[in-house]
Amino acid sequence: MKIKGTTAFMSAIFVGAIFVLGIKLLTPAPIQIFVEGSETAITHIPGLFTMEDVVIIALSALVLGICGMYLLFFDSVQMRSNTDSKKKSWEHTMKTLKDDELTIYEMVFTEGGVIFQSELVERTGFPKAKVTRCLDALENRGLVERRRKGMGNIVLLR
Repeated sequence: MKIKGTTAFMSAIFVGAIFVLGIKLLTPAPIQIFVEGSETAITHIPGLFTMEDVVIIALSALVLGICGMYLLFFDSVQMRSNTDSKKKSWEHTMKTLKDDELTIYEMVFTEGGVIFQSELVERTGFPKAKVTRCLDALENRGLVERRRKGMGNIVLLR
């Protein structure tokens, strides 16, 4: 999976906002030092943030929310549309095929675009040589790709 520029940018801003928000929220509360004569009193003021701190925390939370929403919703929608367009192109390709090639192509399609060549032989009932010839023809047209995997081949739709 390739990371697009906007996704990488939003991810970097998301991490930066988490860092800024964490630093601002985890810094110790300000203290007051009272000096009266020779006596010194130090008191902590819990929950006290300066106006600058409040603005930085609010902006960091806003940026964090925006980046989070983008990464959760908009980026996944783009990935889904890519898989939908692939499926549509595979379905369009099936309309152009005939007989045995169509049977083999449909079998690979129903398995999500990836299947072992030996499984194709089992499921179609075709002899190994016929499956190999059909896959050669489909591969020459650029419709499928075979990759060596151990003792067998994996067939992938393009």
